[in-house]
Amino acid sequence: MAQKEESAAATAPTSQDGEDLENPEDPKKLKELAELPPFEIVTGERLPANFFKFQFRNVEYSSGRNKTFLCYVVEAQSKGGQVQASRGYLEDEHVAAHAEEAFFNTIMPAFDPALRYLVTWYVSSSPCAACADRIVRTLNKTKNLRLLLLAGRLFMWEEPEIQAALRKLKEAGCKLRVMKPQDFEYVWQNFVEQEEGESKAFEPWEDIQENFLYYEEKLADILK
Repeated sequence: MAQKEESAAATAPTSQDGEDLENPEDPKKLKELAELPPFEIVTGERLPANFFKFQFRNVEYSSGRNKTFLCYVVEAQSKGGQVQASRGYLEDEHVAAHAEEAFFNTIMPAFDPALRYLVTWYVSSSPCAACADRIVRTLNKTKNLRLLLLAGRLFMWEEPEIQAALRKLKEAGCKLRVMKPQDFEYVWQNFVEQEEGESKAFEPWEDIQENFLYYEEKLADILK
């Protein structure tokens, strides 16, 4: 069963997909780490399957998962009722650049003030306090924006600062939910690279339902 908070940062080196390195003293692995681009924001339409399986897993402990993957759906509605939709994903490389901030800096500037926007985020973990503050500020000043945020895991949910930040998100009009197994399947089908020529079925991991129910209960307790 999922319990306790997510680690703020992994103490052991990690690879680009978040996996713990088996031998952190391996010169080859250390060279690979040194060559990683600093604070890069990665964008695209579909993320690699191994990234999804590791980063989105709603596990009890999340060592090595020190980045955020954010899959988004943007629905723009005109006054005439016509809806235009777009989707993609953002991934923050290293801990200094957060995917939530990147969405507002790279995707949102293209928004038309004359349109109404419904944005849905599927994030590997819920926002940190700083990102939650940015979301609140953006929602308060952008009246044509509605945000639905679905999180695979709750980030450091036992911390009072994080709990306060989640409550502020709700007060600002952000709809918060924990990802159900069906939501993970939706992300798998719509945001994950599939085998060429055919779509591979989503395979739920052990305890996916149990962990969802646990996090759902914790979020409800925080927001009540």
